[in-house]
Amino acid sequence: MKAIIHVSLKKAILDPQGKAIASALKTMGFDEVEDARQGKVIEIMLNGKGDEARLRDMCDRLLANPVIEDYKIELVA
Repeated sequence: MKAIIHVSLKKAILDPQGKAIASALKTMGFDEVEDARQGKVIEIMLNGKGDEARLRDMCDRLLANPVIEDYKIELVA
């Protein structure tokens, strides 16, 4: 089983990389871009059945900073 973890900054946290991405896209002629937020995706291969509680523990302890980041766990068979 595979777990895909999507980590992103909380909405209240400034995202200078996202701002730079949005600015660069506008400069390249993509005028429809209003804003961008940058994050990361982590794929973890699990042996056996995935336990969402253990994955949340992994995220809280290492993969994300729960003070400034949100995360979403997706389990893929």
